[in-house]
Amino acid sequence: MSSCGIAAGAEEVYKTLTEEVKKRNIPVTIKKCGCVGMCSVEPLVEVNVEGVPQVTYGRVNKEVALQILDEHIHNHRLLNDHIYDIQVKK
Repeated sequence: MSSCGIAAGAEEVYKTLTEEVKKRNIPVTIKKCGCVGMCSVEPLVEVNVEGVPQVTYGRVNKEVALQILDEHIHNHRLLNDHIYDIQVKK
């Protein structure tokens, strides 16, 4: 939620995620963070779910945020078209 992320729409993405998590009663934590150096692909969303690689999704909008909840968090399937970083857990 640094200035580049906010300019790219991070506030809407954050609002969408927090509202949907509450509405769907999904037991996840949503946190804001500052710049990670990938300004050109903001808004970024990092997802860390057990059993799935840690992924940073880029160019996330409201629709992609909902897909992250449905596919990555609920179904443990990655959204390949929006992955900008992936960390395989050892």
